[in-house]
Amino acid sequence: MPFEADLAQALDRTTDSLEPDLTTLLSGAVERGRSRRRRRSAAVIAGVGACAAIATAGLVIPGALTATHSAGSGMEMVALALPRSAITGTQMIKTLEKTFPGGRFSQATGQSNNPSDPSGGYVANGELVVDDGHGAAAVGVSALRLKLPLRDGGGLSCEQTPARAAGDTCTLRELPSSAALPGGAWVMSEQNAAKEAAPADAARRWTVTVTVKSTGAQLQMVQWNSTGGGTGAEVPKATRAAPPLSEQQAVAALTGATWAPVLGAVG
Repeated sequence: MPFEADLAQALDRTTDSLEPDLTTLLSGAVERGRSRRRRRSAAVIAGVGACAAIATAGLVIPGALTATHSAGSGMEMVALALPRSAITGTQMIKTLEKTFPGGRFSQATGQSNNPSDPSGGYVANGELVVDDGHGAAAVGVSALRLKLPLRDGGGLSCEQTPARAAGDTCTLRELPSSAALPGGAWVMSEQNAAKEAAPADAARRWTVTVTVKSTGAQLQMVQWNSTGGGTGAEVPKATRAAPPLSEQQAVAALTGATWAPVLGAVG
C-alpha cells in the first residue's frame, strides 16, 4: 500500500538517528534501536513491517499507527494492544528525571499515549539529556503494550539479519515472577555503535527492554554515551566511556518503584 511504503521509506531515513526534539517526528512516533530488526515474533502479522516499538537507533516510534506498525523495510509486522490507561509525556519526563537523582537535565521532550483514541498513539515516551557529573548523555524510555499471547521467547530474539557489526552485542534473559512482574519478564540488552565500523571512541547506544510476560507491557530504555545519535558527519563524539546506568541498574530502575506506575498503566 502507498501509505505503508511511504512510512517505511521515512523510517529508513531515520535508522541511525536519535533526534533530541521529538516534535519533529511522526505524530505519536517513537523510533527505537535499529538492532531490534527482525527480532520480534510475538503476535506476528503476515507481511513486511515493524517490531512493536523499537526499530532504529534511538527512541522513535511510529505510535500513531493503529494496531500494527512499521519501522522500516525487512521487518516483521507486530500487533500492539491498547494500554490500560493514559500516560502523559510529562509523566514520562518526570519519571525519567527521577531515575537519575541529582542529575542536570536539558532537551526534555515527551509523548503521550491515548487509549481512548488509538489514532493518537499506542506509545508513550520521554527523552532528555542528563549530566550526572560524568558527561552529558541522551537517555529515553518508551512504554507500550504487546498483544498477547507472546511467542518464541516473549517476542524477543537477538537474531538479526544482516549480522551485527563487530563489537555489537545482544543478550536475552528471563526475570522470575514477582509482585512487580507477574509471570516474570524477558530482558533484552544490546550495545550498538552509532555507525558501522565505528572506532573505539565512537558514540554508542545501550538498549534495555523489559517485557512482562503476563500482560505484554514493555518498557525500553535507550542510553547513549553522547548527546544523541546521528548519521554521517553528524554522528556526535562520545562524551563519556559508559552510559549513565549499567545494564543491571537499568533493569532495576525499569522494574522498580520509580517506573511501577508507568508499567502498571501500560499493562
